[in-house]
Amino acid sequence: MGASSSQHVMDLEPFPDDVLLVILSFVPSRDLLKSCRLVSKRWKQLVDSPTLWKIKCQQEWRKEVFNSALSIPNMNWQRLYLKKPFLRNLIRNPCGTEGLQHWESTDGGDGWKVEDNHFPLEVADSQTSFVTSFRWCKKTQDVDLLKEGLWEDLLDNQQPPICISDWYAGRCDCGCVYEIKVQLLSKDRKHCIDEFTASPDPIPQWNNGIYHQVSHVFHGYGPGVRFVRFFHMGKDTQFWKGWYGSRITNSSVIVRIKKYEEVCGSTAGLNKSVKSHLTPKKITK
Repeated sequence: MGASSSQHVMDLEPFPDDVLLVILSFVPSRDLLKSCRLVSKRWKQLVDSPTLWKIKCQQEWRKEVFNSALSIPNMNWQRLYLKKPFLRNLIRNPCGTEGLQHWESTDGGDGWKVEDNHFPLEVADSQTSFVTSFRWCKKTQDVDLLKEGLWEDLLDNQQPPICISDWYAGRCDCGCVYEIKVQLLSKDRKHCIDEFTASPDPIPQWNNGIYHQVSHVFHGYGPGVRFVRFFHMGKDTQFWKGWYGSRITNSSVIVRIKKYEEVCGSTAGLNKSVKSHLTPKKITK
């Protein structure tokens, strides 16, 4: 007789809910949603329960982050785990690695261009910058906070800190100017609930090419915020043809858990607008 093979399958149904929840917590989220929910009514209820997603968050997050999340009433643990809306940059294409994708831009002079950084910005994911020309070059990006994983009750009642940051520099041989405006907008994007603007002093000609940071944290902004509109613009001061204006990179919008004091945007002390400086170090090609 030929050898027969047998397959042993463990029946998980006898396990109590608390044990089965722990077992399910090690299953990838995609399989939980697409397969495990279809096993039985009981499994569907367990997968849809906040307890399962709370366990998964606890398994994967640092202790201080998880403990801070526990302080938020009516926490949507499944949404929190799947979308991860906190402590990540919600701006898409912040350094220009995808050209002008995800930005609405207005060209001045010779328009926008993306170039390699002349000096490194150590906190940036990519060593590239958006470069402006001899007339105002402007660009805007709207961040949909609900689409990114936040929810109405959280935004209206808890109002987590919204941290914004931007970095700009000039060419060593040409002066430039830079301005930024960030607005917290309502659902229809027509009502501005809170706003931050900054117009730093122009960078003079024959500067050291150092990057400057502008940052701000929105606190207690009131109910109704659904979008963040991030706008900035720049140009050179010499009116030179080409791309000699302000160099802008590493733009960020980060929502922070209210009781978690992690550095936002890699900068400490973000309770007001600040400008930080990095020691210049020439990139070796």
